[in-house]
Order: sequence, then structure tokens, then C-alpha cells
Amino acid sequence: MIRSLGSDFPDGVALVVGGSGGTGQVISERLAAAGANVAITYRNNRDGASEAANDAATHGGKVELVQLDVTDPASIQKAVAELVAKFGRLHTVIVATGYDIQMRMIHEVTPDEWRKVVDNDVNGFFNIVHATLPELRKSGGSYVHIGSAGVGKWPERDVLSVAPKGAIQQLMKGIAREEGGNGVRANTIAIGVIDAGIFHRLKDTAFDAAWHEQVQATIALHRYGLPEEVAETAVFLASARAGYVTGQTISCDGGWNL
Repeated sequence: MIRSLGSDFPDGVALVVGGSGGTGQVISERLAAAGANVAITYRNNRDGASEAANDAATHGGKVELVQLDVTDPASIQKAVAELVAKFGRLHTVIVATGYDIQMRMIHEVTPDEWRKVVDNDVNGFFNIVHATLPELRKSGGSYVHIGSAGVGKWPERDVLSVAPKGAIQQLMKGIAREEGGNGVRANTIAIGVIDAGIFHRLKDTAFDAAWHEQVQATIALHRYGLPEEVAETAVFLASARAGYVTGQTISCDGGWNL
């Protein structure tokens, strides 16, 4: 007889940091469709967060909007405490933030640009972990980080995205190793070019037709990815269906790394 894993998600709430962005919006809806209550964060893009909340609410669960600045540890602590007080438990943290970077060769990056990206991406991620890990340690739970396929295969001019995500990827492995005994899992999705979010701004300004043709030729599936495809992977990793998966980096890049 096959053992039942129970429901995909327990009672409580799943937190989607960066849920107002293109991929974050779809992740939020997919979590709700899988039966989770969802808290969607945003910094400035309240319209995007509201759109995500409306889509998620159609699935019948509870949805919360949270304005959050990941560079402010106190605000994160306050938001997490309020969510736990309202929902009783925090069981999932999905980080889908993306700092609005410029495409640069390494020699073109200024110290100020580097500092801003590291403060938002790396330090901001640590601030999220610092505030949420005590809650996940109480009853177990899952971290999912939306990382970059560039950590495994260097994409020229993408240092401001790839380098910070590489640091976060190592932190995720550490969480998985150190907190597994507390029932905490941590996994990264290494995404390739996804036709959503910041890429919509870049694809017509930073890249010409030759670039698009060249990149798609290097992808085994010969197309860009969809946010829905990332979301399905994220929800699986966060759910009980992936209960024995931790410390992993799962590629969602259409075979770009092959």
C-alpha cells in the first residue's frame, strides 16, 4: 500500500517575498491553487501585488498583502510576527525578488552599483532568513529561492544578477545542512531566461535581435521559459510532495546549461 503524504501544505501561511513581480505573481496563485494561504510582499509595486492577490483569492484561500523592505530587518521581523499571530504558523518562504539591475561587464560595474545589489539581494535574503527561520524551526517548513542558471554557466554582462544569487545559493545549502534535523528544507531553482518581470524591460532595450537568436539557439528547447513553469517547480519544492528533497539546486532553464 502506498503511504499517503497528506495535504500538500499544512495550516498556516506561505510567504512569497517578491510576489508582486511577474514570476512571483504566478507563484502566489499556484500556491493558493495548491491549498495554501498566501502572504504576498511588495516594496513599491502595490498594483502588481494586488493583481497577484486577486488571482490567488479565486482559489478560496486567505490572501494577505505585506509591504516589505528587505533591507530593513525590523520591518521584516514585525511583518513575520503579524503573520504568525494571524495564521498561527509560517510553513513556507519563497523568495522571488529581483533587483532592477543594469547589464554590465565586470570591469564596468561601479562600487556603488555592487554595494546596492549586494545589500538588496544578499543582505536582504539574509534578513528574511533571520526573521523567518525561528518560525520554520518550530514545526518544520521549506525555503525556495529563485536563483540563476548563470551560477553554473557564466552569462556575459549578468554579474550583478548572478554573483549575488551564487552567494545565496550557498547559504541555502547551509540552511539545508544545519536545519534538516528541525524539519526545515531549503532548495534553489536555477532559472534561465524567463519571459516575465525584469526581462520584459531588458529584452527590447539591452538586447538586439541577434542576441535573442543566439541565446535561443543555445537553449535545448529553443525558447524562453514561462513564469508558470517556474511556479510549478517552486510549488512542488515547497510542498509535502518534495518532503525528501533538500539542499538541491534544480535547473529550470530549458536545457541552457547542457
